[in-house]
Amino acid sequence: MEKNKRENERKRRLFLAILMILFVGVILTTSTYAWFTANQTVTVSNVNVNIEASNGIQISADGANWKTVLSNADITGASTTYSTAVNQLPSSMVPVSTGKTIDSDTGFMNMFRGEIVDGGSGTNVLTSTKSTEVNGTNGDFVAFDVFFKVTEAKQIYLTNASKVTTTDDPTKGIENAARIAFLPEGTVDASTAVADIQTQKTAGTPIIWEPNNNAHTQAGLNNASSVYGLTTLTATGEVANYYGVIAEFAKADNVALNATTAGKFTQVTPDIKTGTTGILSTAYQPVFQLQAGITKMRIYMWIEGQDVDCEDAASGSNLTYALQFSLLNKAS
Repeated sequence: MEKNKRENERKRRLFLAILMILFVGVILTTSTYAWFTANQTVTVSNVNVNIEASNGIQISADGANWKTVLSNADITGASTTYSTAVNQLPSSMVPVSTGKTIDSDTGFMNMFRGEIVDGGSGTNVLTSTKSTEVNGTNGDFVAFDVFFKVTEAKQIYLTNASKVTTTDDPTKGIENAARIAFLPEGTVDASTAVADIQTQKTAGTPIIWEPNNNAHTQAGLNNASSVYGLTTLTATGEVANYYGVIAEFAKADNVALNATTAGKFTQVTPDIKTGTTGILSTAYQPVFQLQAGITKMRIYMWIEGQDVDCEDAASGSNLTYALQFSLLNKAS
């Protein structure tokens, strides 16, 4: 009798232990975090810039040589005639975040690289380091200058060829965390010396575009719920805003993954949001206005670490960024 009791107790304990292992396994496989862990990256398979110059608009990679179409080769080779160019086109990216603040020395938009680290006692915290822009194929994100020349004020539109897509498994959903920004850095008279055209850095207000704002994978929805408390978001639901990083902070600052601390984060609402249907051929997307003369515009492409869709399941994907500008408001 006593032997049977001991055997039953042993089996009960074993059963409970197995249940606990299974429970922990479920937690480990369903919990997701903002940002990527373990320095995972995203490959940029193609940055395709196609700017059509029609009805009086001209474009340039250096503010001196004007074309009707600007290619990647023009951007990467701009430094031969544009000595101060900082055109950063890396072959892979890591998540960064911005609150649209501007570096007064460079005129660039402040971008911060985030890392998830063990904060102790079973918690994870976020650290932040400012990302420095460099000319060439290194860097955490894409950034380059484009110069526009018009003889009178013009409204510029993004055509339906403008989009961010994946060339990998679409169920990973990394394209849903992509962003593009347009940062005007000044307009001068067309007769201005080339050196002065190139060194403009009177930055205006960045225009942020979120191309796939209403598309989310299940892993993205899990992340939205477990990290940000967004429990009612759906696979085709729009996320209105998020908190972009605006400062550096270390492990000792003990910043939670869902923190919104003033001085470290600021709320960001994208200026342009387009969903899964993209930009329509019958109604192009207004993006910015140009004044008469030559305007220097800095363009950014990145993975927003504070986006709910920026989580481990989305890493390791390939992305294609495509831009096409037009003076027309629809396909002719």
